[in-house]
Amino acid sequence: MRPSRRAVITTATAAAVSATSTASAAQRRRHLSTGFERLAHDGYSLLEGQKVGIVTNPTGITRDARHIVDVMHADTRVGLTAVFGPEHGFRGTAQAGGSEGRYDDPATGLPVYDTYLKSGRPLADVFTASGVDTVVFDIQDVGARFYTYIWTLYDCMEAALLAGKRFVVLDRPNPVTGRAALGPVLHKEFATFVGRQPIAQAHGMTVAELARLFNGEFLTEPVPLETVTMSGWKRSDFYDASGLPWVPPSPNMPTPETALVYSGTCLFEGTNLSEGRGTTRPFELLGAEGVDRRWAAAANELALPGVRFREAYFAPTFSKYQGKTIGGVQVHVHDRAAFDPVRTGIALLVTAKRVWSGFAWRPDNWIDKLTGSARVRTMIDAGADTDEVVAGWQEDLAAFRRMRRTYLHYR
Repeated sequence: MRPSRRAVITTATAAAVSATSTASAAQRRRHLSTGFERLAHDGYSLLEGQKVGIVTNPTGITRDARHIVDVMHADTRVGLTAVFGPEHGFRGTAQAGGSEGRYDDPATGLPVYDTYLKSGRPLADVFTASGVDTVVFDIQDVGARFYTYIWTLYDCMEAALLAGKRFVVLDRPNPVTGRAALGPVLHKEFATFVGRQPIAQAHGMTVAELARLFNGEFLTEPVPLETVTMSGWKRSDFYDASGLPWVPPSPNMPTPETALVYSGTCLFEGTNLSEGRGTTRPFELLGAEGVDRRWAAAANELALPGVRFREAYFAPTFSKYQGKTIGGVQVHVHDRAAFDPVRTGIALLVTAKRVWSGFAWRPDNWIDKLTGSARVRTMIDAGADTDEVVAGWQEDLAAFRRMRRTYLHYR
């Protein structure tokens, strides 16, 4: 049976709309240039005559998926002489809580220095021993205060100041947008490597913007700082608008969708529930032995914007509940523009405690380090609901948003 002329026209029109949309998306992607792309396009003039060391990891790649260390090493216009590896290592061979140590990179012969768990004078001594003049930073962030690479940035800026080095930050997109800062602000007495300074749980900034904020607000005196910003990035852009390949910044951050929920569901690291490590959907799958369908039902009753919850069962291959089938929820974001990850994380904590009698905080009160104070834990223990917990941090958040505004570069 031949299709009607109307059906053919409708199909053709749909195809044309799809092609136009695809072309528009491609055009939008072509217009974004990362900090590294702009640096290279300018012939590395910002680094001319300098011995350069770079703090990076597997996310430091070009649009065609080459590592920037390999690219820079092969280019005679830049004097790359050292690499500094953070948690998980420069080439990404180490799991959470690990690094690669000191070695010579087989691909380039460059010396690789370990920065993980080093700060202050010991890290400054590493920069001094490397013989570099300028330290460059290029690592993909995910937008959450407790994702440690931004504190690697802070520690390296502080160490560069102590060592008398110049510091350059190459910018990349915040994958979950830069629209707003969300969640509780760290209280200084709770400072650790998952939060050195009082910023919001979801900071809504790029690494270059954060570097400027760190320099202006938190370092004892400013380090000589240059930031190479992006062109073509808007604060409302999610990662897929960039057209850049996604490289997991750490082993349990496999997709941009993971980053979307992470600033809320990482709070489950501070409980006896699994945060999904050891599954193919870390931070989207949450659960424990004895949890059943009641949790998903209770969470769905809240009608949180942009998200739904599915009853789920899974068996982590490592970390909490390794090899055991446990029950819980899978977080399904259906409207990422409306979704509030921090409010969602709090709601899931509140409902988990309500429906599962086995709920407990980690004995070391790690939740306080993640949220930045004891307030969230004590309020939930006292029976506060989601709205009450969220209301508890609004004054601190408003003050951070005012301070943050000074350092925002993109619209």
